[in-house]
Amino acid sequence: MYIGAVSKRAGLSVKAIRLYEDMGLIRVPLRQGNYRVYTETDVEVLQLIKEAKQLGVTLNRLKGVIRYRDGDVDWDRIHCFLLDVRQQLMAEQALLEQKIKRVELCLRSMDSCPQTA
Repeated sequence: MYIGAVSKRAGLSVKAIRLYEDMGLIRVPLRQGNYRVYTETDVEVLQLIKEAKQLGVTLNRLKGVIRYRDGDVDWDRIHCFLLDVRQQLMAEQALLEQKIKRVELCLRSMDSCPQTA
């Protein structure tokens, strides 16, 4: 599959795909003449990168996670990484819930204050 089709399927610009290739986030695709030929696995990795970025994961962090073993993506490593991301997001959620409770306490205490005109 050529880069234009991959771009549409992954929801990424051609420029972004080339950047991820240059950074080593995806493997360098085989060439057919002057054209890069991508695989379904490349599309899956690109979709993973897009989702991870939307979750706030940096490209440099992803660079340390996406690895190839014998030409195949090490999905077990990525699975462990996603479990870590989920744990971090849950911790952030707990902190936000604590902050919301503190704001609610402040609002309740303000409700008992006399109003001035």
